[in-house]
Amino acid sequence: MQEKQANYLTRILDDPQAIDPAQWDALCAQQDAPSPFMRHAYLQALHTSASACASTGWAGQFVTLWQDEALQAACAMYVKNHSYGEYVFDWAWANAYEQHGLQYYPKALIAVPFTPVPGSRLLAVNDAARLALLRACLEHAQNLNLSSLHLLFDSPADRAACQALQLLERQTVQFHWHNAGFENFEAFLGSLNQEKRKKIKQERKRVAQAGVTFSVHEGKNITSEQWQFFYACYERTYLEHGNAPYLTPAFFEQMQQNMPQHWVMFIAHRQGHPIASSLVAVQQLGSAQAVAYGRYWGALERVDCLHFEACYYQPLMWCIAQGVSRFEGGAQGEHKMSRALMPTPTYSAHWLAHPAFADAVERFLERETAGVENYLTHLAQRSPFKQT
Repeated sequence: MQEKQANYLTRILDDPQAIDPAQWDALCAQQDAPSPFMRHAYLQALHTSASACASTGWAGQFVTLWQDEALQAACAMYVKNHSYGEYVFDWAWANAYEQHGLQYYPKALIAVPFTPVPGSRLLAVNDAARLALLRACLEHAQNLNLSSLHLLFDSPADRAACQALQLLERQTVQFHWHNAGFENFEAFLGSLNQEKRKKIKQERKRVAQAGVTFSVHEGKNITSEQWQFFYACYERTYLEHGNAPYLTPAFFEQMQQNMPQHWVMFIAHRQGHPIASSLVAVQQLGSAQAVAYGRYWGALERVDCLHFEACYYQPLMWCIAQGVSRFEGGAQGEHKMSRALMPTPTYSAHWLAHPAFADAVERFLERETAGVENYLTHLAQRSPFKQT
């Protein structure tokens, strides 16, 4: 689909493979908050692995703006008939629509499927192109008669564009760890108050006493067998909670083939056998702004406190050794504060076509935002760090 808009040619594509990867990635690298999850290879892997595609309720609508054959702006937009895999929950909004005899689905979503990581969503060469891109997305949603458009876990530049077009803003909370230049893990522990320091040492001791050791595998050094073992762990965790995993084996095969430099795997061993694994994504390793993202984990055996060791302590040790500036622990999880991941506000933006519902949601968000700000104030008073 092609149309003209204010000096841009708008092309809306249902398959990321129709977009030049080099142009997409070059645009991504220019943004205020780039991440591996907006790279072309990541989005293409979601699509071609049948993890996020029309058959799973994620119908791709990749909105792109062009001048001649130069890509000026782009985003990953999806038309959805459900709200699974988003982590900014709008089930109550969908229920309210249903109770009033209105259809909430299909809706439009600008996000990375199954990936609650803040970062740039509206890729653009400048602010003007970003605004034009968002306008194109809104027009497309209206042309499709969709109920709404939602932009999740946006960056500051994205927020500015959304505010300029008067989208409703929603605030949520995640928990992130920041590296204060710790020399080693012991120095990090030394920054915590006695209660939290003691708790972490006790948890780690339980894992060690169970005979568990860890190995760390980075990038291209992660073997096919290790990727397969990781998937067995990942799948087991989902199935134990009564759900099939969102991501297919083919997705992780493409990560190994096309994006190995962005992954670090931690494997737990006991009595010579692997029993659990966690997977961390990394951005800009080797730079002062290196970021790590805790993504997936699973275990084939139960060991007390193994989850904390695999998902927090081992990755934090690695981050300190590598000089990584920030470790993001994913969605939700107030318990992460005990591991020194501190509350961080995250943002999303929302447009609803129905005027009365848009007004009702706006009033709801005003109350919700006040509650979130009070929650952040409350959490700040429970810092795990020593008082200075």
